[in-house]
Amino acid sequence: MNTERLAPIYLFGIALNAGALVYALSLGEYLFASAFVFVIIYLFVRYRTL
Repeated sequence: MNTERLAPIYLFGIALNAGALVYALSLGEYLFASAFVFVIIYLFVRYRTL
């Protein structure tokens, strides 16, 4: 896939995980929230390397 098609997918993934992070934090599920933080960091790094 080319970068024009991958960039929106990474941004959508970051936004989706950010929403899940907020939801997990609102429920007090800090273990799940930390997993979402790691996924967001991974997707952000992959997005920056495009």
